[in-house]
Amino acid sequence: MAIVAGIDSSTGRTRIVACDTETGAVLRSGKAPHPAPERSETRAGEADPQLWLHSLGDAAAGGLLEGVRAIGVSAQQHGMIGLDAGGVLVRPAILWNDPRSSGAAAALVDALGGPAAWTAAIGAVPGPTYTIAKLRWLAEFEPANARRIAEVLLPHDWLVWQLLGHPKRRTTDRGDASGTGYWSPITGEYRQDLIELALGHGLKLPDVLGPAEPAGQTPEGLLISAGTGDNMAAALGLGLGPGDAAVSLGSSGTIFAVHEEAVVDATGLVSSFADATGRHLPMVATLNAAQVLRSTAALLGQDLDGLSDLALQSSPGAYGLVLLPYLDGERTPALPHAAGTLTGMRAESMAPQHVARAAVEGMLCNLADALDVLRTRGVPVNRVFLLGAAGRLPAVRQIAPLLFGVPVVVPPPGAHAARGAARQAAWALAGTPEPPRWELPGAETVTPDTEQDLPVGSAVRQQFRAAREQVHPETAG
Repeated sequence: MAIVAGIDSSTGRTRIVACDTETGAVLRSGKAPHPAPERSETRAGEADPQLWLHSLGDAAAGGLLEGVRAIGVSAQQHGMIGLDAGGVLVRPAILWNDPRSSGAAAALVDALGGPAAWTAAIGAVPGPTYTIAKLRWLAEFEPANARRIAEVLLPHDWLVWQLLGHPKRRTTDRGDASGTGYWSPITGEYRQDLIELALGHGLKLPDVLGPAEPAGQTPEGLLISAGTGDNMAAALGLGLGPGDAAVSLGSSGTIFAVHEEAVVDATGLVSSFADATGRHLPMVATLNAAQVLRSTAALLGQDLDGLSDLALQSSPGAYGLVLLPYLDGERTPALPHAAGTLTGMRAESMAPQHVARAAVEGMLCNLADALDVLRTRGVPVNRVFLLGAAGRLPAVRQIAPLLFGVPVVVPPPGAHAARGAARQAAWALAGTPEPPRWELPGAETVTPDTEQDLPVGSAVRQQFRAAREQVHPETAG
């Protein structure tokens, strides 16, 4: 039995899984924290990447990698690791969640001519998380460091480079490269002109490997696959294919789907990323998801399980109550200055169970609208994978299929990105045209009844839409 390993290095920890190459069964696993990014008025969202290696070593302790023949690496997207001409780190890595580049991102959008110009160039409008926005910030506020930087690596690129023993050749993959803001999934090429627009000079950039192309071998002879970004690795670990979408319920919402073609959306609502299989991963984001449930639970004096129990004591439509869940404004739809709104309040509806139901339905209706943004851009959504702890709440599992209108798969808790990295390693080891077929054990699929559930879900969504258009008429149509 051949064994491969997948490493996922997130903002806060490293996870490693060792898997059977044939079945994908997780044989061993480990995890270890690494220090949180430094946060202060001057240094927010930074990290010393060397600490990621220490965390990796801790996660692999106890012989976790014994017998492993190949390793894949997944890591947080959009980070910026700047090296000088000699390959020396210029400054601490700037991570995806660093807030300082908001103004830089807006300036870049204007400098190229607006959102439509960016979506035509790279399939997305760069936000503060994008690597290119961090380059622009660096050029403005740390010009000496900006001048020193000769090349930029992403977190997964840097880890692969370390595992390989610092070879001259640097590599990345098309999935992670598509989140930089200067590699186009439309053309498959870097845009040095955009780098110069942001930084003032060009950069040496890593080679973009194909999905099954190895990055190289470690000094010990272990095969290292191309690696990828965390969302791309999660899609690979879950086994998503064309027609599948994932809805990730963090505090905010991330919705992405596997598609055969790049999506060019002039409005900028859809970001057209590449995936780890040679396809594409168009993505939509909402500012509000699980935080809506947590805030409502606190209001009602409940935890999330208690909120779920209450919601199931109500009925579809929550007796006319509608919660517009724009607690922090909203990105999809574009309502940056909105606030949450509870409408339809009557004497018979003002009960805890109906408020709880309205919160769950409001969150899910907003996410269903985001799924429809993908559909209207030609992306089929025939099945939805519901990710995150909030997705496993009984009320969310029961209500989501009604509102999404398609079967909903609820995977078990697990290191899906690390498993996806392991699957990529198995693919590189096998050298086959397609990745190995790995089943997802323990997943629960809830399929809505066409005659009973779908009309109910449609009515709930229409009630939500009517309330939204009344409060925010600019969203009508």
